[in-house]
Amino acid sequence: MKNIVLIGMPGSGKTTFGRYLAEMLRRDFIDADPEIEKDAGRSIPELFEDGEDVFREAESATVLRLAALQGKVLAMGGGVVLRPENITRLHRTGMIIFLDRAPADIIKDVDTTTRPLLTAGRERIFNLYAQRQQLYLAAADCVVPNRGPVKEVLKQLFQAVKDLNLA
Repeated sequence: MKNIVLIGMPGSGKTTFGRYLAEMLRRDFIDADPEIEKDAGRSIPELFEDGEDVFREAESATVLRLAALQGKVLAMGGGVVLRPENITRLHRTGMIIFLDRAPADIIKDVDTTTRPLLTAGRERIFNLYAQRQQLYLAAADCVVPNRGPVKEVLKQLFQAVKDLNLA
């Protein structure tokens, strides 16, 4: 059974919708961020203190492990698309869904102080989106816009999963 892999910006809803989806489909849910911390033995902010490359190496090692699993719902970190090998690995055992949420919506309800790449402020979110949007689109088997009420987005996400023959 293929994995369902959720990608998108920090604050796009990957963890929230991943949990809902896993419950609906009776699959295990795995959020990559806590897994990276567990594998590295350090928090994500601590990894970033040594540089983004140190964090990306830890992230890629965790992606390698998670991509070997089957039948899971995986919520990946926002920058997983920055390394093509991550996407190649995730595609081997899963279908990738891009949860596309507008930067202005992310700003409304995400605590940027807890996200290392977003601590630079609101403009950083717009810049990251501009840098990554094409990477998300290129990696995705399907795009689900995260706009509107949670129930509506979840309905669209579930329909996408059905359309990809994953339900």
